Amino acid sequence: MSFTPAPWPRKLRSQEWFGGSSKDAIYHRSWMKNQGLPADLFDGRPVIGICNTWSELTPCNAHLRDLAERVKFGVYEAGGLPVEFPVFSPSESTLRPTAMMYRNLCAMDVEEAIRGKCMDGVVLLAGCDKTTPALLMGAASVDLPAILVSGGPMLNGHFRGEKVGSGTHLWRFSEAVKAGEMTAEEFVEAEASMSRSPGSCNTMGTASTMASMAEALGMALSGNAAIPAVDARRRVMAHLTGRRIVDMVKDDLKPSDIMTKDAFENAIRTNAAIGGSTNAVIHLLAVAGRVGIDLTLDDWDRCGRDVPTVVNLMPSGKHLMEEFFYAGGLPVVIKRLGEAGLLHRGALTVSGGTIWDEVREVRNWNEDVILPVEKALAKSGGIAVLKGNLAPLGAVLKPSAATPSLMRHRGRAVVFEDIDDYKARINDEDLDIDESCVMVLKNCGPRGYPGMAEVGNMGLPPKILRKGITDMVRISDARMSGTAYGTVVLHTSPEAARGGPLAVVRSGDMIELDVAARRLHLDISDEELAARLADWTPHTKAPASGYASLYHERVMGPETGADFDFLVGCRGNAVGRESH
Repeated sequence: MSFTPAPWPRKLRSQEWFGGSSKDAIYHRSWMKNQGLPADLFDGRPVIGICNTWSELTPCNAHLRDLAERVKFGVYEAGGLPVEFPVFSPSESTLRPTAMMYRNLCAMDVEEAIRGKCMDGVVLLAGCDKTTPALLMGAASVDLPAILVSGGPMLNGHFRGEKVGSGTHLWRFSEAVKAGEMTAEEFVEAEASMSRSPGSCNTMGTASTMASMAEALGMALSGNAAIPAVDARRRVMAHLTGRRIVDMVKDDLKPSDIMTKDAFENAIRTNAAIGGSTNAVIHLLAVAGRVGIDLTLDDWDRCGRDVPTVVNLMPSGKHLMEEFFYAGGLPVVIKRLGEAGLLHRGALTVSGGTIWDEVREVRNWNEDVILPVEKALAKSGGIAVLKGNLAPLGAVLKPSAATPSLMRHRGRAVVFEDIDDYKARINDEDLDIDESCVMVLKNCGPRGYPGMAEVGNMGLPPKILRKGITDMVRISDARMSGTAYGTVVLHTSPEAARGGPLAVVRSGDMIELDVAARRLHLDISDEELAARLADWTPHTKAPASGYASLYHERVMGPETGADFDFLVGCRGNAVGRESH
């Protein structure tokens, strides 16, 4: 696939604000000049927005101010005028009830800021896992030239001679305390090793997964995903991104030119190869909806099913993002896919060339980190999309993080009506549960929580953990952190709060999971299921007002990306001009 640059110079969008000598143009220029900007910066050169999700309340993104300055260097060098602006910054670690509830709010902020402000192109600065899809969603809905640069993962953690993965070891240590294998004092001591530098999770959690998805989609420069946050090469990446966006504006290279169906299929296969987060399913479905690409859960299963997981990173494997970067990073994985015939090689990227052009010469420097196919963590990786009478619209499971012996299982349901019910009962020694049971959590989907929190990887009861059992089948309409692991069925659709079959599962029912057959079945008759659904009433009330009310009313199901129904599609960059 080739790209033919548009003629240059040409009238830029920003000249609708700054061009000429009209009262409106003087009004716009004069106010901008109060920042000490020389007059010739408004002479027709491209104005580049820097969309920054920096926030001290978003720890993953707290270093993005420095990267914004590096982007500015590149923009100025290439002949553009950089202008930085803030947008809402959802943080997974500090925002309640869940950052997912505010991904769409961030995307709305991004879209309207890009469309309503005087820019010709935009650099998207993202880090924490919801900011990457939110920025891509907002930019796609406007379709001005856009490029993303990630904040990068934090450095490896170390505790008592062991490498510590952010998130992953939080779950492991927490379970070890409940099992009596670790003291509470040791758990607190380990805290300092979990997040020891700026950056996002150092595992293949959702943040690193989404950075990889942006690169695989072609929306970031090659090599962007894995550079550690504190490595000088992360600053270089930001600098080069600033240079590149100016040329993208000259060429009028837009998200819709890059994020094609082929690009999404490349990303799905890449996610399988890296053992990426189940959250990528929801986020890519939402991004595709903004571009107008028909992407479904069936595409996820079709494209990812036969791709081996070759990246040996936590939570599926043993290494962390530092090692992945030193081994060659995502370009090595993409090259591996291309050599195996699993890549649309002609897919365009923000570089102006094809994705294959970017990776054909790279090398793998550590085959214990990026494994040979014959040593893959999972021969058939990807995201398994399950369907059946318990999930008519689908549910997902991550095979590379699951226990092989549980991938086909039949067990008695132990039901928790919501997260509060789970918390109230899970530590009860009299809870009627053993390791053969199936834990079921309801009312934690987009509408039910609200916001679809990362509570699907329910911790096991202490009495089970003390037996040395570390995994059980768990089913919910919730999400799971990309840093988590286990035989966990997620995103069950329709969700319980919408009256999906999950809502009427009862303790004692038998549930069958067969990942190979892609089947999730509640073992009751069709007549019994229909009768239960007819008697169902909502477990929770709709919020009375505010953003939570809007979210509850207009959010769609996870099978389509959990976007708002009124945000699907591209609305373009045209805006009316105000006369002053």
